[in-house]
Amino acid sequence: MGFVLIVALALVLSTIGIGVTCVNKGIKGKNYKQLMGMNITAMVGILIVSTIVLLSGGISASAAEGTQAAASSADGLKYIAAALAIGISAIGSGIAVASSGAAALGALSEDPKIFGKAFVFVGLAEGIAIYGLIVSILILNA
Repeated sequence: MGFVLIVALALVLSTIGIGVTCVNKGIKGKNYKQLMGMNITAMVGILIVSTIVLLSGGISASAAEGTQAAASSADGLKYIAAALAIGISAIGSGIAVASSGAAALGALSEDPKIFGKAFVFVGLAEGIAIYGLIVSILILNA
């Protein structure tokens, strides 16, 4: 469990570091593709390193037997799979809410009577994140 916290901390610190670097370089919001690329590169790099460490058994404090080492690496991969399920679904949900929310606000400014329809479309986009949460709970309980 401690290793998962270390990986999560590394992901957060890498995101903060990339943000500070982008501010220092003067990258603005129009270059969002470059920002997303840098963040995704950092996330994938940390996940690859953590997977290699988990599979090599480098996190075990003592020499474990083969079955116990395999079980610990399977548990680690289970946590990574759950994190990827919720993370990717949250990113997809954010992209969907950004587009549907902007369109809903534009439509509401023209006709306030369509609030219910606009609210449903934004809610459907937010449902993607809930599906990811459900899948991650199922992965962790398996």
